[in-house]
Amino acid sequence: MCMACEQGDQERIWALVEIISTGQMPAGHSADDLRAMGLPLPGEVYREEQPDGTILIKQRSPAEIEALRTKNIFVCDTPQ
Repeated sequence: MCMACEQGDQERIWALVEIISTGQMPAGHSADDLRAMGLPLPGEVYREEQPDGTILIKQRSPAEIEALRTKNIFVCDTPQ
């Protein structure tokens, strides 16, 4: 593969990672597609903004991912 094609592939992959880091599934892709490309699924990475405005994309640990999956998202707001 030529360097221009390789750079284009890297840019496409990075664009997908940026979308995934917002918690969204990239349009036209399935979870199997992302796994086949070696990419994380939404929720496995997240965005963190630094004080200087820099955006970091960080990976969640397997324990964090499991905690998010098993977290009870139902909250009762009825006063007791």
